[in-house]
Amino acid sequence: MSRGDAKSKKIVFYDSIKRHADLKIRLQYDGLSQANFFRGIVTGYLSQDKDVLNFVDKLKSSKKFGQSQNKKDVRESRVLIKKGKDISNKLSFGEDEIEDIFDLLEKANPDF
Repeated sequence: MSRGDAKSKKIVFYDSIKRHADLKIRLQYDGLSQANFFRGIVTGYLSQDKDVLNFVDKLKSSKKFGQSQNKKDVRESRVLIKKGKDISNKLSFGEDEIEDIFDLLEKANPDF
């Protein structure tokens, strides 16, 4: 994926100067770039990585990050995610097949 590529989107958000500096320091310590860090987190979230989802559950339960979900809703959401993974595994779609499906959807809905 290259910068400005027609098939890429830029993701931007604002935070405090201090948190940005702290992030840069932590990333440098861990040997990661901002892009690799955020792409890794997004990949973990989208692929429903168990560790990332555990953290997301904490976010969803926390009032600190806006609207919070109660623990029951978080558990129900986790059950639905697990059921979805089980169904996906039963259907056995590979990454190439999933990419083909998204390509077809994109052709059918170019404005999406």
